[in-house]
Amino acid sequence: VHIRAATIIEDLGGESNANEQESSLTISKVDNSQHVSTTNQATSFIIVVVIPVRGMTCQSCVKSVTKAVSLLPGISNINVSLENEEATVAYDASSISKARIIEAIENAGFNTTSPQRENSDAKLSSGNLTITLPIKGMTCMSCVNSITRALSSVPGVNNINVSLKDENAVVDYDSTMISQDEIVERIINCGFQVPIEQKSDPHDEMGKSTILPVLGMTCNSCVNSITNSLKSIPGINSVMVSLADENASVEYDEKLITEEKIIETIKNCGFDVPVVSDLSLKSSLASEFAAFTNITLKNTPYQEYVPLKTIATHCVDLEKIKTSQIQVCGMTCASCVNNIESHLRAVPGMVSIKVSLLSERATVEHDPDVLDEHQITEMINGIGFKATLMKPKQEGTVDLQIFGMRDSSNADVIKRELGKVSGILNVSIDFSTSIATIQFDKALLGIRDIVNHIEGFGVNALVNDNSQKIQLESLTRTKEITEWRSSFYRSLMFAIPVFLVSMVLPEFGWGSNLVDIELLPGIYSGDLICLILTVPVQFGVGRRFYETSFKALKHRSTTMDVLIVLGTTSAFVFSSFTMLYALISSEHKRPSVFFDTSTMLITFVTLGRYTENLAKGKTSVALSKLMSLTPTTALILIKDAKTGEITGEKKIPTELIQVGDIVRIVPGDKIPADGTVISGSSSVDESMVTGEANAVDKKIGDIIIGGTVNIRGAFEMEVTRSGSDTALSQIVKLVEEAQTSKAPIQQFADTVAGYFVPVVIILGVLTFFGWMILSKVMDPLPDVFEQGGSYFMVCLKLCISVIVVACPCALGLSTPTAVMVGTGVGAQNGILIKGGESLEAGHKVTKVVFDKTGTLTKGQLEVSYFELMTDNLDLTKEVFFAIVGAAESFSEHPLGVSIANYGKALLGIEAYDAQVKDFESLTGMGIKCTVILNNAYSVSEKTFDILIGNAQYLSQHKNISIPKSIDENKEAQERLGRTSVLVAINNEFAGIIFLSDTIKPESKLAVGALSNMGISVVMVTGDQLLTAQAIASQCGITDVHAGVSPKGKTQIIQSLQLEGKGNVVAMVGDGINDSPALAAANVGIALCSGTDIAMEAADIVLMRSDITDVVAAIDLSRTILRRIRYNFIWACMYNIVGIPLAMGFFLPWGYHLHPMMAGAAMACSSVSV
Repeated sequence: VHIRAATIIEDLGGESNANEQESSLTISKVDNSQHVSTTNQATSFIIVVVIPVRGMTCQSCVKSVTKAVSLLPGISNINVSLENEEATVAYDASSISKARIIEAIENAGFNTTSPQRENSDAKLSSGNLTITLPIKGMTCMSCVNSITRALSSVPGVNNINVSLKDENAVVDYDSTMISQDEIVERIINCGFQVPIEQKSDPHDEMGKSTILPVLGMTCNSCVNSITNSLKSIPGINSVMVSLADENASVEYDEKLITEEKIIETIKNCGFDVPVVSDLSLKSSLASEFAAFTNITLKNTPYQEYVPLKTIATHCVDLEKIKTSQIQVCGMTCASCVNNIESHLRAVPGMVSIKVSLLSERATVEHDPDVLDEHQITEMINGIGFKATLMKPKQEGTVDLQIFGMRDSSNADVIKRELGKVSGILNVSIDFSTSIATIQFDKALLGIRDIVNHIEGFGVNALVNDNSQKIQLESLTRTKEITEWRSSFYRSLMFAIPVFLVSMVLPEFGWGSNLVDIELLPGIYSGDLICLILTVPVQFGVGRRFYETSFKALKHRSTTMDVLIVLGTTSAFVFSSFTMLYALISSEHKRPSVFFDTSTMLITFVTLGRYTENLAKGKTSVALSKLMSLTPTTALILIKDAKTGEITGEKKIPTELIQVGDIVRIVPGDKIPADGTVISGSSSVDESMVTGEANAVDKKIGDIIIGGTVNIRGAFEMEVTRSGSDTALSQIVKLVEEAQTSKAPIQQFADTVAGYFVPVVIILGVLTFFGWMILSKVMDPLPDVFEQGGSYFMVCLKLCISVIVVACPCALGLSTPTAVMVGTGVGAQNGILIKGGESLEAGHKVTKVVFDKTGTLTKGQLEVSYFELMTDNLDLTKEVFFAIVGAAESFSEHPLGVSIANYGKALLGIEAYDAQVKDFESLTGMGIKCTVILNNAYSVSEKTFDILIGNAQYLSQHKNISIPKSIDENKEAQERLGRTSVLVAINNEFAGIIFLSDTIKPESKLAVGALSNMGISVVMVTGDQLLTAQAIASQCGITDVHAGVSPKGKTQIIQSLQLEGKGNVVAMVGDGINDSPALAAANVGIALCSGTDIAMEAADIVLMRSDITDVVAAIDLSRTILRRIRYNFIWACMYNIVGIPLAMGFFLPWGYHLHPMMAGAAMACSSVSV
């Protein structure tokens, strides 16, 4: 990818050299990343670096990294890729170093290391420089040691020599890791002067670099062969060949050697360099790259760099990759799933595909420029399944059904006038269907506003959203149940007479006379009746089996339907052929027929599919209930636009509710959307959403969740989230995704399904020929061969029994049924599991790591004690908290929020009358900012530099020491479980604030329950050790890690994972600082009372803040995995016993399986799962 980008940028740059200043392009591998740097004589030296970022799990993580880096000086641009786990940063090398950028990312809680590249990258680093800096203000060796200590520990500084006599410092450093400006800044921070004009770092002109893909390498001998051949050529400065990455990084002097010569040399060694040698591809990629990037090598050094992704031979912008949802009907087993996935994965433009058997949905990632969703739908239809594209719900898009449009000109008028409305971005109206698709800005108007505008034209409009209805029908299998029930009744109507004629009537004398009438030579009444009654079943009811089997075989795949067609067709064709042979032969013997096998097999199969779909529908009952919780209508209050007074009320469809609406709720009502109580009080049943069994009291200011039920009392609420943004909608979406995903254990079933049907057909054929041979040589033969009928017919029946009894359905349904039921039950009880992988990992958990604040404790911190030392600053208690509170009002940490709220209460204000500038937050350490007080406070000094955090934070920044008396008091308070926060103002220690928290009543119970389950419990917190130990002792936790940063939490999780073989670690947290650890853990569990970032990083989300749900979540995953194993055992045992029985292994003892019984057994097998 990078060599393609390099080649394209080179071409683009080359074109611009005609009329502009000369530009040069350099690509080199330096320190854990790949650099793309452009230099221009008219601009600063800009470096573009691609830094690996580990631990990102969602778009919130992307935003966190982007924000952390964007705030740094000298940053031109940043593009963070979640999928590639990397950040592409353009920065001015004279203003900031890569090390500073890496530090900012790591302080945000993410990892930037890439161990496998460290060695090779170090060899390629070429940024070592030596500078001599004049230093004023040194008076003794303590000054020299202070500067030496300050610089020697900095990444990128190789050597430092400070001279007191010459008043200077000679610094040897790596310019790619630290800049000259940063070195000067650190010396100044030590209290000395550096009287020089700060300049940009000198940078030796590097030779041109390129990274070439090399195919065909198999060992280190290949690597050495290429390396030695290239090094022997004049003009080659350095060579680094990677066997793992299949590429060669070459730095060369383009005046002495060309890139084509390098490629030719590699090819002469016997290896292939495919991408660069294909000049036509290079040209097409250049135009494609130019289409979606803004790189210019004329007057601006760098604007934007977009990572590329290679799919087959097509380069795709990651942001272009599209995800489509397709409903797939007609799948019956894992073989069907495997067929769809295996066929589509090989299609150019396909990135990934996941097919869910139970939810009948395919989630497809594809390149829309190569393969669109309609083509994918047609491909699935071609394989033999009914595929329907599911229209995605786009943000700010609505489909409206318009009633009353007279003609197409009327539609054009509505479209034109709607387009003039502020906030409406795009309108399209299909007059043939009367559906209008409108894209709008949700910040400016809502759906109800659009409907009101449309109704102003004299027509009516309703939201056209059938997706939920269709999905509910799919989940409950309404269509499938109806179809298979109808098929079963129709086949049963013919199968019963066939069974009576062929099996029952011949046992009675009078019945035998009826069926033994010879109508034509060799043709008897009973056989003819069975033939006539079998045709509608075989080719009427069985038509769907023929259609799907034909399509499957056309694509060289096999499914359960193929087995059914083989079995029933064999019976029908053989019986028909014997009748025809009896008619045309000279002997006219009565034919051996078994039409009953064909009709009864199809009857049993349709019965099995009918009951199977009934069972499948019940597996999704929990999700169906969740989707049905939202009421159809809501009662909103009408406000006067000018006065804001309530003038009336109106009942509207729920989908028309908008943010800001006032909704009146009376006893018994379902809550239509998320909101906040603004008047009245009541009790609400939240059991269906959060799993909370008891009614929850609600008063003014409390949050209401949509889909819950008002029990008693009336109240009015203001809508804060509506439609697809509500908590209920997000829960439904989460459960849907979980039930669509596959557990790793399902790979076993998918692998078996790929081989199952072909193997069964082979076993059936072997059974037929095996018994045909045995019937000629075996003496005596089993009784079944002597009970009438030819040996051929007996062997064919045994073959049909083998083909029919084998059932991959039970195996394929083992995992998805358990996952669907389990995730549904979990959702009903407030435990949201994000898929099969999380579910499977949950049952293996051996250690649970708890965060302290807000997880084990209530998180409702209160200022319990403080001590001020502000005499030198001449600040009163009120001014002190005005300054500190204003600073902490910018923090999201619970400690900061509590201090800010305490300050407001102390001062009796709702907001601080102050300005906060240059706010910086170092997660796990503290904050730094400048506070400017307004005129409300009578102090001589209005501007204050603030540091708030722990002792280490204050010491690191300004070497602020803590008075001994404060230190002793701090230790005593922390032993009581209180958390201390230290404050420095204008580089002087100003005071200490203690906050107290209480543990949740269920914390000790949860810890005890986990211990009884054989799971060890650990507590990790950024709080001080004594405070942490006090809280841990109350909870019964002995393993405590205190004073840990977010990065440290991640490292502790990783060390726990490596402690012993098979250690599976779960992390439980609720804050932003927990998100890296949640992502690093095998199972991340977030409390819904926490932040959105934490919930997105987690694998399991608990809708309640009750941590006994952690125990319930682990127990649920264990129960589900146990059920999956039981299902697997049953499915395997069924086939292990059924197939040998059908093959006739037990015929010598008189036991065998008739085709009809084989069909019945097959029908029951999947239902039992």
